[in-house]
Amino acid sequence: MSTAITPAEAARQELSSFQGQLTGPDDADYDEARKVYNAMIDKRPALIARCATPDDVAKAVSFARDRDLLLAVRGGGHNGAGLGTCDEGVVIDLSPLKDIEVDPQARTVRVGGGCTWGEVDAATNEHGLATPSGIISTTGVGGLTLGGGLGHLTRKCGLAIDNLLEAELVLANGERVRASADENTDLYWAIRGGGGNFGVVTSFLFQLHDVETVVGGPTFWPVEAATEVLSAYREFLPSAPRELNGFFAFATVPPGPPFPEEIHLRKVCGVVWCYVGTEEEAAKAMAPLLEPLPEPLLHAVAPMPHPAIQGMFDEVYPPGDQWYWRADFVDEIPDEAVEIHARFGAEMPTMKSTMHMYPIDGAAHDPDPSDTAWRYRNARWGSVFAGVDPDPANVDAIRKWTVDYFEALHPYSAGGAYVNMMMDEGQERVRASYGDNYDRLAEIKAKYDPDNVFRVNQNIEPTA
Repeated sequence: MSTAITPAEAARQELSSFQGQLTGPDDADYDEARKVYNAMIDKRPALIARCATPDDVAKAVSFARDRDLLLAVRGGGHNGAGLGTCDEGVVIDLSPLKDIEVDPQARTVRVGGGCTWGEVDAATNEHGLATPSGIISTTGVGGLTLGGGLGHLTRKCGLAIDNLLEAELVLANGERVRASADENTDLYWAIRGGGGNFGVVTSFLFQLHDVETVVGGPTFWPVEAATEVLSAYREFLPSAPRELNGFFAFATVPPGPPFPEEIHLRKVCGVVWCYVGTEEEAAKAMAPLLEPLPEPLLHAVAPMPHPAIQGMFDEVYPPGDQWYWRADFVDEIPDEAVEIHARFGAEMPTMKSTMHMYPIDGAAHDPDPSDTAWRYRNARWGSVFAGVDPDPANVDAIRKWTVDYFEALHPYSAGGAYVNMMMDEGQERVRASYGDNYDRLAEIKAKYDPDNVFRVNQNIEPTA
């Protein structure tokens, strides 16, 4: 009696010219190959296609499509909801696509779809240049960019998508295309915030800025001072110069260097700073917040290479922790919301659990909400609530704290959320996050992916 061959066996037979690696459940390296950053995600794909070339990507897309297999695309694997993997389908793993080409004269960088931001930052910093990215250097370029790209340089240089000049994609039909201001302009509009809904991006071309050294680091106060600190921060930050980025955070001080031993494991509130300019200018820009407030427990702000601030949290948040996220865009932070933040900040359930409030203003406000798919240009902050712990036994505790915190504050939100910081929360939530850009996105989706091949994402359903 014959037995049906597995997708992995079929791929090895049919994709003879595949230059990367095809891994199935029977392979010795399967369990390692299927891991993603969030250890709460435990999916078992039928095939993992580690693509060495754009042609490999096209072959893997066609293979999955022709067999009606679920298809997920993984760059850095950081997606909190685990949308870079799937059960019983095909995972396109872009990690071998690592080419980075810096053109210091044109002030651009071309980046392979499998690069991490740390790799890009290191290459551009050699030339005294940078492009906006996130806050953890192990994050993949692809996922962060396609969702928008909030980070340390947002106020000065905009979102990652505001610096995306062009992208090369593999479409659902296997065709390879370029999207830019001159080619496939509708697709170019859609991928700037529309996530992985429209194709697999195999390379990005970014604009670079003169950023070599920044002045950055955390200022921490006791968590008991949260009401006072957050009240001052909400008034200060929007009027600060664009060169100054500072996100508000709740955290627990890690028990090791560079933090002084007397504050190890102390719950704190504070601001993580990044200033593009001199130390003197940075001090002057921060002073209107720092001077009226009580003396902090720690003010660890110093000049450093841009890649150093990008990698500042890497050791605290390595791959393999359990993560549960929720997020919201925020226009205003009224007193009632300040009090809710202070209460939940004091109740962080584990050492790694955190809340970050990323500024969305300055250069991020320059484009109109309809200029890119990323709709919430008028929001002032993107808040994220993240329950985090290495121990699976604490999953219920971190999930409960995150959901309770989110639900208590959601009435004060702007409606939608930054798609890179959402879990799998349903179609209504996706619609809210694109607002009145959603219908246009759905029409573009129908043109480039009418069968919704790319649906393992914060999904935009194609217009019927």
